[in-house]
Amino acid sequence: MEALKYTKSRYLNHLISSPFIYSVFIWFIILDIITEIYHRICFPLYWLEIIDRKKYIKFDRHKLHYLTPFQKFNCMYCEYWNWLINYVREIARETEKYWCWIQHEKDPNFIAPNHHNNFVPYWDEAAFYKKYWEYDECKLTLKRD
Repeated sequence: MEALKYTKSRYLNHLISSPFIYSVFIWFIILDIITEIYHRICFPLYWLEIIDRKKYIKFDRHKLHYLTPFQKFNCMYCEYWNWLINYVREIARETEKYWCWIQHEKDPNFIAPNHHNNFVPYWDEAAFYKKYWEYDECKLTLKRD
């Protein structure tokens, strides 16, 4: 009997949360389109390598025979959401590595991304300019070749 009460409550919770979950889908599609336009236009201009979209996407849970059609749909929705966030994060990471090599000011309440480990310390102006000029010279050399 307890399981039945849990099941009814669970489905009611799903019904209530559905408009909030599925209403963001259009925004994810817009984010996907805008990010891809930025990526395809700007990365070549910055001499950055195009990120392989296929490495970030995996739709395979819909093949599982034991899932209902509704569960398969939800799995595909989550797969797309998580794939897109990882893909956009990688594009943002490469953009940040190109434009800004400065770590954030130390803050115990902030979890810095791993790629910030290679950035110059927040207050180190000399390290910033050293890295800036080295990077600039590298890009100029590539451009001349």
